[in-house]
Amino acid sequence: MIGTHTVFDWDRADRTGIPEVVLAHSKSAQQLVDIFQAHVAREQPLLLTRLTDDHMAALQDSPLEIDATARVASYAAPDVPLAAHKIGIVTAGTSDLPVALEAYHTARFLGLDPQLFMDIGVAGLWRLQERLDELRRFPLLIAVAGMEGALFSVLAGLVACPVIAVPTSVGYGVAEGGKAALTSALGSCAPGIVTVNIDNGFGAAAAARKFLPRATPTATG
Repeated sequence: MIGTHTVFDWDRADRTGIPEVVLAHSKSAQQLVDIFQAHVAREQPLLLTRLTDDHMAALQDSPLEIDATARVASYAAPDVPLAAHKIGIVTAGTSDLPVALEAYHTARFLGLDPQLFMDIGVAGLWRLQERLDELRRFPLLIAVAGMEGALFSVLAGLVACPVIAVPTSVGYGVAEGGKAALTSALGSCAPGIVTVNIDNGFGAAAAARKFLPRATPTATG
């Protein structure tokens, strides 16, 4: 019989700066219950991403905090430090919200202080223009967009900070599956854009954590 035992990388945070985050996709509900119980036993925080409906039904009575839209669940998530770096997460449309929320929850779990700006894509450019003064205050922005991914170039051409582009699989026709948005992000003429894979909100937040130095506690007394 093929074993299903999960081998945990408890030292990953010390080694890489990013703790192990569990990708729930393709795992059974029982595997996730076992993973959760192992973290409880060690009093370790846990973040689960890409939960299915069956996963969420199996875990609904557990102490996990579940965001059904993001398909993310957390246990004993660390408090965001007072000195945490603030980052902005911008969505082109509300259809991009699940991926943006995955980035949001991951960023908080990793000790960043994210703020979400929804539905300010370039189809109504005035929406982005109205928020520019706020967006320009962040040391880093995560931009989440599907369709043709025009937000990436427009945003990066208007702010001084780096922009992490997250193409989403939102769209139809040639945009279906997110490849058009991915190509747009990779081929942008606006400098200062880095790109993660399609729908990879987790990867964008992890990159943001590594780009920004960890806050140093303020000395007292």
